Parts: sequence; C-alpha cells; structure tokens
Amino acid sequence: MLRNPASDAPPTAAKLPAHQHVYEQLRARILFGDLAPGQAVTIQGLVDDLDAGMTPVREAIRRLISGGALSMLGNRRVIVPELTESCIEQLDFMRQSLEPQLARLATARVTDEDLSSLKAQDDALNTAISQGDIPGYLTHNYQFHATLYELAQAPILSATVDRLWLRFAPSLRVVCGRYGTLNLPDKHADLLVALRARDAEAAATAMAEDVHQGMLQIRASLDTASPAKRFD
Repeated sequence: MLRNPASDAPPTAAKLPAHQHVYEQLRARILFGDLAPGQAVTIQGLVDDLDAGMTPVREAIRRLISGGALSMLGNRRVIVPELTESCIEQLDFMRQSLEPQLARLATARVTDEDLSSLKAQDDALNTAISQGDIPGYLTHNYQFHATLYELAQAPILSATVDRLWLRFAPSLRVVCGRYGTLNLPDKHADLLVALRARDAEAAATAMAEDVHQGMLQIRASLDTASPAKRFD
C-alpha cells in the first residue's frame, strides 16, 4: 500500500529487517526524486551511499525492477526510467480509474480527526508551495494521498496505486524544477470540502481532476532525449 513516510520514522525503521530497511530507503529516493529519471547509478555506489551490504541492496533493486521503478543497465548499473508519452497516457488512465475509487471509499470512513490530519498535511503542502520548497512539496503531497488512501481500507487498490506512484513520482521532481512550485496543480481544497460533506462522488471528481492535472504537467515536462532508457 501507499505508505506515509512518517510511519517509517525511528524506532520503527530500526526494527525492520536489513533488507526491508534498505528497500524503504531506496524506494524513498525514487519516490521523492532523489534519483532522477535517466540518472544511472552503480550498485556499488548505492551500497556505499546507503551504508548497506551488497545482498540487501541487490534484493531491494530486484524488487524495484519488478515494479518498474528501476531498470538494469550493463556494468552493474541501474537507472530510473524516463517516461514516454504512451506510458504517461497509461498511467493517467490507471490513476483516474483507481484513485477516485479510493477517494470514494475513504469518504465513507473519514472521521473529523482524519479530516484535521488531512487539513494539516495540506496546509504544510501549501506552505511548501509558497516557499518554493520542492522536497517539502513532494513529501507533503505524497503524505496527503497516502493518508487518504489508507482510510479507504482497500489494500489491493492501494498496493496497485503504490506501484504507479513509483513510476511517475520521480518525474514530479522534474516538473518542480522546470515550472516551480507555484504553478503546480492542487485540487486538495475541493477534495477536503467533499470529504467534509461526505460527498463520495464530489470527492472522486476532485481526485480525478487532481490526478489528471498532475499528469498533464508531467507530459508537458517530457524530455525527448534518451528514448532507450524509457519504458512503456
């Protein structure tokens, strides 16, 4: 499922098996754009950077390759694939099919306390946008969606969406770098209004619009170089 990074904070993370802890670290680097699309890194470099053993790093890489978040290159290198137009269209379709449904399901279960938490996360996101804080924007945007989808209590849908986020999220960092944070789409306010009113269809509509606008921004930022590194 989509995971809120706050839930991975110590001491919980310290109790994870080594291979899982390394996976979460590498996953976060992909999710928040620390590894950019098209950026190749060596496996040994990741071992050194993560201060981890070769075996857990290889296992983490294997899992992320199976989910499409990484691709293997020669000379013991891996890369975050760049997106193609076709891939963006597919991701947009799948996200608009699944994430609005998660919003519908969450609407039936959201409490006033949950709404306060979501509002706090959205306020933090808006502050990051106003300050041009790209890491803050990426983190709080993810946390907002992760919290909402957890409320849906639909683990199969959430797990599928999680894999989609690992495919497109690195490109959000590219969008921020090219357009800045002030031009980023944000339908969270409409979504929160719908959630407070317990209006499932309005929540689904706001989510679909949020998803589509975000994917349009990614499409606009497409770099047509290095097509061999991309995936469909």
